Amino acid sequence: MCAAAAAGDWFARGITGQIGGGFSHESEHDLALMVSDFLENGGSSGPDSWCSSDSESGLSDLHHLADKISFYRHSVAQYESDLLSLVHSLMLSIKDTDLYLVKAGLCNASCIRFSLVKLLRLAGYDAAVCASRWQGGGKLPGGDYEYIDVIHSNNGGSIERLIIDIDFRSHFEIARAVDSYDRILKLLPVVYLGSMNRLKQYLQVMVEAAKSSLNQNSMPLPPWRSLAYLQAKWHSPYQRHLSPDEQDFSSTKSYDHKQCSENLKRLQSRLRSEIDEERLLKPMNDNNWRVKRERRRHSFLRGL
Repeated sequence: MCAAAAAGDWFARGITGQIGGGFSHESEHDLALMVSDFLENGGSSGPDSWCSSDSESGLSDLHHLADKISFYRHSVAQYESDLLSLVHSLMLSIKDTDLYLVKAGLCNASCIRFSLVKLLRLAGYDAAVCASRWQGGGKLPGGDYEYIDVIHSNNGGSIERLIIDIDFRSHFEIARAVDSYDRILKLLPVVYLGSMNRLKQYLQVMVEAAKSSLNQNSMPLPPWRSLAYLQAKWHSPYQRHLSPDEQDFSSTKSYDHKQCSENLKRLQSRLRSEIDEERLLKPMNDNNWRVKRERRRHSFLRGL
């Protein structure tokens, strides 16, 4: 593969990984510069080093990281599980025509998030679209991002902020991934819902998995897949919005939302597949399922 093709592959992975989130032209320009700098400083490798097979040591590392992802995914409180089921149902209920009524122009899936927030608020949840922004510094370029949060009141009276990311897997797509990394990627939920703390755990594991996969192909971790860059999306200062700005409600045509319509169909297809897979894997006896899950939990904790 020539250097130009390599650059195109890295850049495509960097850009397409942002389609589920807010991504401004300034951020896109920053990312383009980051990709260029990465390649000019030896970030690309020769074609002979690029393959998709696992080494023995790398395979062991990735299996351990896969166990962590499974643990994080299944060790959730009941109210989080119930809310996630509701989010799945609401996501599947959104139609193309709902998107056109929310925001005009190219909005990088903002209309999907605002549609989901509207439905969540109708269901009685304090949900909003959060727009984060951060300044660049050092090797970290500035940028912006959008996600959803829900302010949840626990039975004990404490307040918890739950994060919802409607296209979670896309943040971790990498070039020339080994087979085991692709399997880990598929273990991630299509839609993330949970605390900021568990989100950080996911990010840490996936960065380690990406490093392991890329290392097996003699490729360094690109800066836009670093832990600092990923954390900036959700950990940076943000503003909550219940609806788009008034000026965004101008009349619009269907082609304005072609990208959003395609994203919606893709997300809904992945959600249906995920729901079907979980339905097939879940034992008929829920009590046995809970016992087995608890045993796996204790086994995993002993191995840490």
